[in-house]
Amino acid sequence: MSGENTLANQLLVAMPSLADTNFSHSVTLICEHSERGALGIVLNKPLGMKLGEVFSQMKLEASDIRIDEQPVLRGGPVHSDRGFVLHRPGGSWDSSHRVSDQVQVTTSRDVLVAMAQGNGPMDAFIALGYAAWEAGQLERELSDNAWLTVPMDTRIVYELPFEQRWAAAWQLLGVDTRHVSLVAGHA
Repeated sequence: MSGENTLANQLLVAMPSLADTNFSHSVTLICEHSERGALGIVLNKPLGMKLGEVFSQMKLEASDIRIDEQPVLRGGPVHSDRGFVLHRPGGSWDSSHRVSDQVQVTTSRDVLVAMAQGNGPMDAFIALGYAAWEAGQLERELSDNAWLTVPMDTRIVYELPFEQRWAAAWQLLGVDTRHVSLVAGHA
């Protein structure tokens, strides 16, 4: 897929009518998109789990209780036992994927060790699991009006509380979701 046709580094915003509990009112960062399919991480679905629980499972101890208290996100329904650290670029971690100049995803233990010690990447959070679409599936779902895409916005990814991210993504489009029809059509 050519660079201009890729959805990588775009925010995938669920339409108000999307009823799938995994994705209802979700905002997903598309990390990879090619002719083989797409992979993304949901940015606004806290699990009710804290980072300290992840550290405990990995036999790590946080240097500061505030680190332990950071929420963990449900990144998607696929491989919910795998952790993904979404963060600003920087550091030399064993297994990282650079999504853009503003976002990197790291899956190696060394980044979690650094986070526990208070030396991790800036603006980092962990998500368990990811969202995946087979070849052509995401394009069909976009055509069926399940999603809209907007350019990635660092304020949504790193700064806003999770519960505000979906509405903020719509605001990037200049849309108040209270005025969006739950019925879509095609011209």
